[in-house]
Amino acid sequence: MAELPQSVLFCCDHNAIRSPMAEGMMKKFYGQETYVQSAGVYNDMEIDGFSVAVCKEMDIELSRHRSRSFDEMQEWGDDLAAFDLVVALSPAAQRRALELTRYFSLDVEYWQIMDPSGIGETREAKLEQYRQARDQIKARMLERFGEPTEE
Repeated sequence: MAELPQSVLFCCDHNAIRSPMAEGMMKKFYGQETYVQSAGVYNDMEIDGFSVAVCKEMDIELSRHRSRSFDEMQEWGDDLAAFDLVVALSPAAQRRALELTRYFSLDVEYWQIMDPSGIGETREAKLEQYRQARDQIKARMLERFGEPTEE
C-alpha cells in the first residue's frame, strides 16, 4: 500500500464537482490520517447538486461544501507549500497548480477525470455521468493510496 501523504489538495476548474467529490472521498476513506482540502482555478459556482447526490449514495456529505479558488486559499492563509501532494483533476487545474508550485518542492499529479457537467438530457442520464466521474476518482484514489482505512 502506498504511504498516505500528510496533506493533499485536490483541484479542478471550479471546485464545484470533481475536487469536492475527491475531498469528500479522501476524508471518508482515510479519515484523520491526511489533511485534505480542495480548490478550483475559479470560484464562480456553488457545489453542484448532482455531485452532492451521487456522493450521498456513498454516504459522503457535500451539501455544506463552500467552493474556493487558489487565490482565495492564499488570501485566507492556506499556503500551497504546506501540502505534500496536489492532485489536479482537470488540465486547467494542473497548469495553475504547476504555476503556483514551481518554487516549492511538492508533487503535482494529474488524474484525468471526465467533467460530467453538461452531459445528459434527463436527470437520470446526468446522474449516470456524475457517477462515472465519481467512480473514476474512487478507482484512482484506491490505486494511489490503497484500501480505505475507514469506511
